[in-house]
Amino acid sequence: MSKFKGIFRDAVLSDLPELLNFEQGIIIAERPYDPTLGEDPLSYYDLKELVLDPNTKVVVAEDEGGKLVASGYAVSKKARHYLDHETYAYLGFMFTDPDYRGLGINARIVDELVNWSKDQGFNEIRLTVYEDNLPAIKAYEKVGFKKHLVEMRIPRSSENK
Repeated sequence: MSKFKGIFRDAVLSDLPELLNFEQGIIIAERPYDPTLGEDPLSYYDLKELVLDPNTKVVVAEDEGGKLVASGYAVSKKARHYLDHETYAYLGFMFTDPDYRGLGINARIVDELVNWSKDQGFNEIRLTVYEDNLPAIKAYEKVGFKKHLVEMRIPRSSENK
């Protein structure tokens, strides 16, 4: 059960400034796991497009004072032609303000996104997480995700080994 007393709602355009801050928080958190990330300034998402897209669900958590403290999205992705499903729901943009972690907010956002995905007819739901990001892996396993595939690469000679 979530210890968080705020609300969960769909993101709106007026949330964009804070959503852009969340995006930078995600990039800062992921940079140690990925030496291939480009130089700052860096952006992962077209957040305005995601918020406006009727086929995408962007959820935010808002504390009792109206401050946005977390986010996540579910988008439709086309599956590879050889899989047993044509499309799947992909979850991403998962961020929780460090001051609000450990309150069950991410689990509630995942629940909202999974429920929306199932309501849209998706029977396959996926997300990606860096292999060394053990806290994130444990959080996603706790809400029912299972490890599926590991992407591998040969590090550049300039990277620390």
